[in-house]
Amino acid sequence: MKELIASFTAQLRQAMDIGEKAVFSKSDKPFSNVLITGLGGSGIGGSIIAQVVEKEITIPVVVNKDYFIPAFVGTDTLVIASSYSGNTEETVAALELALQRGATVVCVTSGGKILEIAQSSGLDHIVIPGGMPPRACLAYSLTQLFYVLNGFGLISDGFKKDLEATIHLLDHEEEHICSEAYYLAEKLHRKIPVIYSQADYEGVCVRFRQQINENSKMLCWHHALPEMNHNELVGWTTSNDKLAVVFFRNETDYERTAARMELTKGIVSKYTPYVFEVYSKGATHLQRSMYLVHFGDWVSWYLSEIKNIDATEVKVIDYLKGELGKI
Repeated sequence: MKELIASFTAQLRQAMDIGEKAVFSKSDKPFSNVLITGLGGSGIGGSIIAQVVEKEITIPVVVNKDYFIPAFVGTDTLVIASSYSGNTEETVAALELALQRGATVVCVTSGGKILEIAQSSGLDHIVIPGGMPPRACLAYSLTQLFYVLNGFGLISDGFKKDLEATIHLLDHEEEHICSEAYYLAEKLHRKIPVIYSQADYEGVCVRFRQQINENSKMLCWHHALPEMNHNELVGWTTSNDKLAVVFFRNETDYERTAARMELTKGIVSKYTPYVFEVYSKGATHLQRSMYLVHFGDWVSWYLSEIKNIDATEVKVIDYLKGELGKI
């Protein structure tokens, strides 16, 4: 896992090479919406990308993490089915429903049943390198979502320079990121992390939570502001030094939300002494998101090292899939 996290920018470079070679069918019909369907390490790219492109794309982008698809999906929908293994049963089911509805479907996968469906049905598809844990291949799946949206004329190709700048930023900051990530991992050891961010970076928080779950074998939760101020804040009424709060911050956070974060930080500090802030770096939403993603990935791995556990092992998920296969 350490080597896979360290190779994040190398994966981004390779993913761009793969995306440049992708060919998409030209569609004369306009799309009314986009559905990105996928789960876990394959689906989180959709959650992040939907927030990165929301100020550019002019139609709704909905992320789906279920067997079923929304009623709006039809002939005017672009559906992107993302499954690293190609055998995620929920994504396979959603893909088949999308085809029944007459949607335009593009598949992003390394193989499996989804690749078989794509090839037999003549669907546009992008094949990414296989054989690794899906959560360790975010760079591959996330990057292809940009290429699909661009390939169908829904976003410009400006993301390419943005990705190149992201690679440069992360390579330049790698030593600093690792140092700060190890410091935070030490503070989160034997704690339950609580992750907060501004709403348009919630996908990044979800990614961090998932990495803490899978790599560090720990429970945690997240919320986003300002919504958190309208409900969860009231739950902070009892001192609990088992909780450790991490605020993902950006210099560009909206001023009212930034003020809310400062006030929230003061409130939760009354109930736990473990409150930390992590500021992103980068000139764009994508760069800042990838900075925080990469930082969180390192935190999760350092926690696994501190706990002396195997970050790659997910036996309980394998057990669940095995039992489901018997049904």
